[in-house]
Amino acid sequence: MIPGIVLAAGNSSRMGRPKALLPADSDGESFLARMIRILIEGGIEDVVVVLGRDADLIRAAVPDAARPVRYVDNPAYEDGQLSSILVGLAAVERPDVRAVMVTPVDLPLLEAGTVRTVLAAYRAAGGAAIVRPATQGRHGHPVIFDRRLFQALRDADPNVGARAVVLAHLAEVVNVDVSDDGAFIDVDTPADYARYVMPRT
Repeated sequence: MIPGIVLAAGNSSRMGRPKALLPADSDGESFLARMIRILIEGGIEDVVVVLGRDADLIRAAVPDAARPVRYVDNPAYEDGQLSSILVGLAAVERPDVRAVMVTPVDLPLLEAGTVRTVLAAYRAAGGAAIVRPATQGRHGHPVIFDRRLFQALRDADPNVGARAVVLAHLAEVVNVDVSDDGAFIDVDTPADYARYVMPRT
């Protein structure tokens, strides 16, 4: 079992409104609803969404009881992204969980094929420590962390975050070549939204 953790607890301070609720396409599907759908279509059977600021608003706007989705709150979301990863990890960890797939909510162009490719690479590698999309020296999301790194994530410096775990295990990272630009495009600002998403809406 490889659950997915969607990080949607941030302040969205640079965007000025909750990124999770922004329309991702002309059908009005939000960033969060699309991310949930993409993970499930890509082969993730258990999705946990970590919420912080605007949690009640987001819950009310993205009801989807028909899908295997759980929402958990991170009361310490202002402590940074690692705090949300750990809240998500606590929600999904059980004996049959081999790894977790982690992605921020603000990748509205991510394709389900990339999720499938990263999952397949993890399995083909016999459970690599870390698997992530890569192209031309760039690294993107979603990222798989093997179970043996769960404690390292818990012990990581919150000021550095999960990046510290990645750097400490670079020799064990499997970079998967993908052609999906959506794996590398974070939409953080109104300018990003206008450039990458508005042509689709």
